[in-house]
Amino acid sequence: MAPITAILDPMVAMFGRTELLTSETEVNEGNILKILARVNADFTRNSAEIQYLYQYFRGYQPILLREKLIRPEINNTIVENHAYEVVTFKAGYEFGEPLQYVRRGNENESSDKIDKLNKYMIAMNKSKQDKDLAEWFHICGVGYRMVLPTNSYAEVPFEFDTLDPRVTGVVRNNGFGKKPILGFTKVLMDDNSVIYSCYTPTMFYKIKDLTEIVYSEPHVMGYIPIIEYPANSSRLGSFEVVLGLLDAVNSTTSNRLDGIEQFIQAFVKFINCDIDEETFIAMKAMGAVKVKSTNPGEAVDVDIISNELDQGQAQISKDDLYQMILIICGMPDRNGSNRTTGDTGAAVILRDGWGAAESRARSTELMFKASETEFLRVVLKIANQLAGLGLEASDIDIKFTRNKTDNLLTKTQGLQTLLEAGIDPHIAIATTGLFSDPELVYAQSKPYLKKWLQIETTVTPANNKANPENGE
Repeated sequence: MAPITAILDPMVAMFGRTELLTSETEVNEGNILKILARVNADFTRNSAEIQYLYQYFRGYQPILLREKLIRPEINNTIVENHAYEVVTFKAGYEFGEPLQYVRRGNENESSDKIDKLNKYMIAMNKSKQDKDLAEWFHICGVGYRMVLPTNSYAEVPFEFDTLDPRVTGVVRNNGFGKKPILGFTKVLMDDNSVIYSCYTPTMFYKIKDLTEIVYSEPHVMGYIPIIEYPANSSRLGSFEVVLGLLDAVNSTTSNRLDGIEQFIQAFVKFINCDIDEETFIAMKAMGAVKVKSTNPGEAVDVDIISNELDQGQAQISKDDLYQMILIICGMPDRNGSNRTTGDTGAAVILRDGWGAAESRARSTELMFKASETEFLRVVLKIANQLAGLGLEASDIDIKFTRNKTDNLLTKTQGLQTLLEAGIDPHIAIATTGLFSDPELVYAQSKPYLKKWLQIETTVTPANNKANPENGE
């Protein structure tokens, strides 16, 4: 591991990761070196910022390098790692339950195919990889996933992995839609050369030190297998906007402990008397002292120089900093249990910040779904070719499941109301959010949903013209 001094070099203010853009509309052997050279400065800066944020998340924070000029022997460096708290809460809240694919539209035959796709994802442990991906884009504002085909005899026709954003990038055309035209990862080799593995929709290249193409071959996926997952439009990490507040909390906590220690280790003050070092050491061992005035007739005093820190005011300041961190990051308030109010139900959820947390989670969902759809296009292209799955991305809806058991009675009543209103049971089950796998619940519940799956064939309008009983 790199030394702390190297990791925590002072950084300029950070405002999210920079998109890698080019005016080129396609990549080929003639322009790929030029494109990589052009985006390399932005990519290098992004990598440095991601490294800083990643180490900050792990606890390597600037307070560890604090220098104290007054009484430097008392220098507490305490890290209250709220960056870790922010990232783990958001990743757990948004991806604590597995993401599921459900049927979109009325084609019942696609349900079995989607169930098979969900089984592929379970076999690939996708829920764990989603959580890893969420941690990365909450730390640094962007994450990456790569999909590749496996051989046709494998249990799953594709495989995928979460990539390290410090060594991964996607280059986009800076025109309409900012479509991706190149994805790459870089690896440092044993001879200190750097190999870039680059993918276009039709070609794979290996490039050494941004100077030469050492290998190339076509591929038939038709897509770039590296998919970019931005956390938000600015590509900001979840705690990046409160780095100053996080540093202030660390400083406040460290200074409070310094104040306590300095009070305990206060200097001894001798007024109008003299004492040698040997006598002073004996005095500390015995707990008492006998001194004589150096100027007869003047008062003699031995006292402790102490000025205790006001811990109450320090706590108020720290609580204010922490509350601002929670508010800005969209985190629930931890002081809700200390309040005595008459609020209940939804009022408590809104008051304690859970409403804000849910709002931020839904915003993240919108960004995630856009990238997940690109991921599905690559996955389905491979699965359709190698396993004959027969699905399109437009057949699938992406469902996040949270808070399945809160307001359980209300949700079950809502499910019953939807069914009685004539809503398709498949849609009703997916809408209420009671189940982490609505497709599986629907498939297993079909024998018990016969009442709701029956299609009424008799239409009885007010004029009774279409009523079969009237013979019309």
